[in-house]
Amino acid sequence: MSGTLISPSILAADFANLQSQVELINSSNADYLHIDIMDGVFVPNISFGFPVAEAIHRHSTKPLDFHLMIQRPEVYLSECKNAGAEIISVHYEGCHHLHRVIQQIKDLGCKAGVVLNPHTPVSTIIDIIEDIDVLLLMSVNPGFGGQKFIEHTLKKTAEARAMIDNFNPKVLLEIDGGVNIKNAASLVEHGANMLVAGNSVFGSADPVATISELKAL
Repeated sequence: MSGTLISPSILAADFANLQSQVELINSSNADYLHIDIMDGVFVPNISFGFPVAEAIHRHSTKPLDFHLMIQRPEVYLSECKNAGAEIISVHYEGCHHLHRVIQQIKDLGCKAGVVLNPHTPVSTIIDIIEDIDVLLLMSVNPGFGGQKFIEHTLKKTAEARAMIDNFNPKVLLEIDGGVNIKNAASLVEHGANMLVAGNSVFGSADPVATISELKAL
């Protein structure tokens, strides 16, 4: 995988035509397919469960990038693995024993990611940065698609990039929320190398071309 990694969010797809939407991503040069799992407790919304995720996995030729917006994510890690997860990212704010959860994800053979909400400073994960594979910064408040990008994310992205470069350069710096063609270039300039795109891809007249445009940044 080269250039900026793109992980389209299936949450923004047409769920009445889910198989064809997954096949559309298969035909693109996206690097991952982003799977948002919400529980209605950690975030004020419910997305879909593991039977749907498993159905997506059956049709997807892209590796799956799971984002768990749930309380007690450690309970569901095996379900993620069984549903095809290559990456499992959990929220700093939703884990009482984050280091243990990271190790559990790695024990399953998956890449371990940590997610920070917009209000959570990058410095909170300084003690575990060497243990993770992905740092995902939320650029909207989690729970709903289609929200407006929070501009402060650019400064936070630069801070995260500096920390990653200093302590664990292999970590992927992923941004999720309101990412589109207008702000993606700035995110990459500030240090992001993986972008989640939902409405900007699935709401596009030509999703495949939009993914290519994002990936070229």
